Amino acid sequence: MDYSRLTLSHLVVQHCKAACIESVVISPGSRNAPLVMDFTAYSGFNCYSIVDERSAGFFALGIAQQSKKPVALVCTSGSALANYFPAITEAYYSQLPLVVISADRPEELIDRGEGQTINQRNIFGAHVLGSVHLSNNEPDLNIASRSIARVLQDAVTCSGPVHINVPMDEPLYQVQDNPMNFDVDLTQTYLNLLPESSDQTDVQNAQKAYLGHAKKMILIGAMPPNTISEAVVTQWHNDPSVIVLSETLANLHHQEFISGIDQVITDLPQTRMSDFKPDLLISLGGMIVSKRIKKLLRAMGVDNHWHIGYERPNDTFFALKEHLRVSPEQFFLQTYLNTAEVERSQNQAIGDSIQTTNQEAIAYDNMSRYKKDWLTLKAARLGGHDQYLSNAEYSDFLVHHYVLTHLPDHINLQVANSASIRYAQLFPANPTHEIYCNRGTSGIEGSTSTAVGAAVEAESTTKKQTIFITGDLSFFYDINALWQRYTPKSFRIILINNQGGGIFRILPGAKQVAPFETFLETPHNRNARLMAQEFGFDYQEARDMNGVKEALRSFFEQGAAPRILEVFTPSKLNDKVLNAYFDFIKENSGILPDKR
Repeated sequence: MDYSRLTLSHLVVQHCKAACIESVVISPGSRNAPLVMDFTAYSGFNCYSIVDERSAGFFALGIAQQSKKPVALVCTSGSALANYFPAITEAYYSQLPLVVISADRPEELIDRGEGQTINQRNIFGAHVLGSVHLSNNEPDLNIASRSIARVLQDAVTCSGPVHINVPMDEPLYQVQDNPMNFDVDLTQTYLNLLPESSDQTDVQNAQKAYLGHAKKMILIGAMPPNTISEAVVTQWHNDPSVIVLSETLANLHHQEFISGIDQVITDLPQTRMSDFKPDLLISLGGMIVSKRIKKLLRAMGVDNHWHIGYERPNDTFFALKEHLRVSPEQFFLQTYLNTAEVERSQNQAIGDSIQTTNQEAIAYDNMSRYKKDWLTLKAARLGGHDQYLSNAEYSDFLVHHYVLTHLPDHINLQVANSASIRYAQLFPANPTHEIYCNRGTSGIEGSTSTAVGAAVEAESTTKKQTIFITGDLSFFYDINALWQRYTPKSFRIILINNQGGGIFRILPGAKQVAPFETFLETPHNRNARLMAQEFGFDYQEARDMNGVKEALRSFFEQGAAPRILEVFTPSKLNDKVLNAYFDFIKENSGILPDKR
């Protein structure tokens, strides 16, 4: 094998190997040639070549999303590195481990008029967990080694992006037959790396306090599948003081959960706010999609918010009091473990203990009524939902419903920003699906690239088919995602084309902006037929519900190439159908829970 002759390149690659990095996404260049040689020469790396650095960043993010392991990104010097920025911000806020390794000009040539040269030191600022600028003049490799180890440890234990900047002197293409040996035991550096945990006494005190709250709301954002066990779900179900609001990206299901959050809470009467307000709000997982629940809980004035989990918490509701760095599974299993204690607490509230008082009986009534109110509200809203759906016109709303309810079981479902994920929130998720979306920064750039990267990783590990649902602007904006040779033949894209940024028609007041169509909605008449042909995808289209139904009969079956189904919907009708939906469920929800 041909290895480079540059010492820093060998040191970085050997650290990555010791840190159990397996996937490396490389964009072509000259300055990074030593890194390219060494990553491809050392055993144990799966190397991918992606030309467009912006797409490469999101492709790597898709792999990290599926593997839960750090993925390395390697690029040349100059603006190539800046093109990673969108993916880095997404990785930072989605808390996914990316390791950016950038080649650079020697320090003495920075800001000297050299081509393909920018100031790369700390380029990502606050959007990485750690950054190290190595020196090509450093005589002590132990210093460089410790610096590399520090940022890689951050990526592993804190789940986020880091940056290693590697200045490289010419000549760049000289090779040698063997890897370099260093007097450093790299393996020991990465043994038993675990995220920081909360003090056990603090956790135990929180568990006791948790049981004392009468109205508990658990709000679950984006979370990998299988984070929470059925045992914990059952405990929540059996606890009369707990209501669970679970988003589509939570990948957690129970018939009692409030999963269609927006439809349930729409137009909740002001007079009922106190009845639905929790006295303890617990958030799990990552970002919350629903803007309505954020607005509602802020309006309620939630007083006590805890976040449980190792991820960085978000003080979304301006009431964050506790961050318990412990797995939610561990916290709730241990909390409910002492069944006798739980039963004693509940019996005391029910009033059948010898020491019962009227106030304790009232406390139990509050506990049970709180949960019943939420579930009664859910049932009322779902009645209106089903009634409207049965007569809905052909639109984004109806197409999303039909597609989501006719996908195969046991798939990896990738959903694009921004309208697609919001529509997905309105319909029950298939419990066999693993569902993902780039909600760290919620941008449309990179949705397709992430889906392709995820599909590549899923194909080689779980063997699950990956299906991607996207809108037209998100798809066309990231078309370079298809410019690579790794897309599995089983990969499927369902492109819902409403000829512009249809979501802007839904936003209150947006259509009153004078240049609305030109600068917000940006209408177009593009389609994906020729693009599919260019990138080797089979192509189908549909323009009404009969066409959608017919296309989906065989769309997911095995074939010789990946496929795109483009569904055209009426741009001027979609917002009317969706707004009418929310009006309808408000007016046709039957009897809401009585005010106490």
